[in-house]
Amino acid sequence: MAALPDEYRQELSHQAKWLYRTLRSAELAGLDPAEVARTAIASRDLTGARDIASVIDARIRQRVYPLLPQPQGPWAERVPGLPDPGRRAYLAEIAAMMDGRKQRLGEHAAQTAPAWAVTALGPVPGDRAGCHEWEQKAASIGAYREMYGYQHPGDPIGPEPSHDSPDQRAAWHEAFLALDPADGLDVRAMPDGRLWLIRDTYTAETCWAPRHVGKELRLVRLGAANAELDAIRADAEAQAARKAGDHERAGRHEHWAASYQAMRSRYLAQEETFAKAMADRAEWERATEHSRHLAVAADAELRRRDPDRPIERLRSAEPEPVADTQREELTLTPDKTIGEMAGWVQDLAAHRQAFLDKLEERQALKVPSEDPDYEDLGPAFPAWNPPGKDAILQPPKPEIQPSAKIIELARQHEADKEATD
Repeated sequence: MAALPDEYRQELSHQAKWLYRTLRSAELAGLDPAEVARTAIASRDLTGARDIASVIDARIRQRVYPLLPQPQGPWAERVPGLPDPGRRAYLAEIAAMMDGRKQRLGEHAAQTAPAWAVTALGPVPGDRAGCHEWEQKAASIGAYREMYGYQHPGDPIGPEPSHDSPDQRAAWHEAFLALDPADGLDVRAMPDGRLWLIRDTYTAETCWAPRHVGKELRLVRLGAANAELDAIRADAEAQAARKAGDHERAGRHEHWAASYQAMRSRYLAQEETFAKAMADRAEWERATEHSRHLAVAADAELRRRDPDRPIERLRSAEPEPVADTQREELTLTPDKTIGEMAGWVQDLAAHRQAFLDKLEERQALKVPSEDPDYEDLGPAFPAWNPPGKDAILQPPKPEIQPSAKIIELARQHEADKEATD
């Protein structure tokens, strides 16, 4: 309210609850909610805004949603500075009890070795130092499971909560940091300089991507199928007219049949070009999957480490998608002469050889050994094997059985309804 201009200081709508959750996400990410609110309000004029809370929320989300929550630390360090000493002492006592409960959860997990803990952290180490570290990690995971009622026996923390639950999402990320490095990408221990270098590879990996023509491929395939049906229909009409002795109508339908066949031939030629382009696109995705995922992970880690630093979003250097005017050139009609294939379609075939040469060059690169007398260490860009673990799926919601009284009332309602009918 203090950041709003005087003419907009009024009671906010019910949409304010989403604004407060977004501000809470900003706070958990290490930002100052007051500064975030002031910046969002001052970024543009509020003239014409029908719902002030929704407008401010939309502005803040653009800044906050890419950020990850910061580690929150013990509960004792999160006690707010209340002016009432008695209330503050009471909250400090509750926080100490919560920290103690969290510690006991880790100790209990080390004694019982539940399936979710072994899956996440491996067996309990035999040495004292290793066991203590294992207990601390299990404590963070166990605290999240207990606080938010996640009871899957084998999966430690489940899927990441949405931004609608900022505190749960922060607890989930704390538990996630306690997990051992996954089978896939783990950049948490990399220095900042290396993360920036990895992040910059995203542009280099996307600049040689073949153009995505999935919509165009679907369009020409539908066009070829429709042209074939129209050609069959026109040919049948011509045969029927010829049998009836109407040679003029028969010739007219034969002309249309030939036009539809020519349309189908053009559609099939375009389909071949687009299909090859999409096959190259799939090959590029496989060849660059690891490096692109690594660049995205490096970008997320940099944002997590320094949430106040303005970092430009990752932008792909892929070719621009096909414009609507270019896509309209693919639509053929039987009353128009079929000319040359569109230039941008011909360019796809011309660029294909350049892409294949780039792919072959990339696959031929080897990592040299430090000793020139030894063989190479292997491919410079090996195929990426995604994590072998199964995907973490949201468990189905448990079916809630109604009470016996509710079932009996439902039966009586149905019986009364039948009697009325």
